[in-house]
Amino acid sequence: MNDELLTIRQMGEKYDVTARTLRFYEAKELLSPIRDGQKRLFTKRDRARLKLILRGKRFGFALEEIRQLLDLYDMGDQQQTQLRATFDIGQRHLQTLKSQHEELAEAIDDLSEQLEWGARILASFEAKDAAE
Repeated sequence: MNDELLTIRQMGEKYDVTARTLRFYEAKELLSPIRDGQKRLFTKRDRARLKLILRGKRFGFALEEIRQLLDLYDMGDQQQTQLRATFDIGQRHLQTLKSQHEELAEAIDDLSEQLEWGARILASFEAKDAAE
């Protein structure tokens, strides 16, 4: 076998994804492995696309956004269109993540305060019980 090609099992192990995930990405036209009967063989291009898919998912991009961005690769303009679109979507997602981060920080602070209050109340009960 050409060492440029990976089986579905090898892809899964290398990128820590399941075979089911790889088949799902194939069905969504995000990956297009070579088919050899029932066997799927993933090329260097598939591996690069999978890295971008996983990174996009990590950043909160929807699969459809990722598919559209990947489709822009072959525009013939040295990936300028792809880069511009990725940059624009990335900026929007960054704002969303920052907003979520602020909301989470507030929730963490609020919960911490409530737990501190609860700890004080419990400690006062325990002190009262110990005094009796």
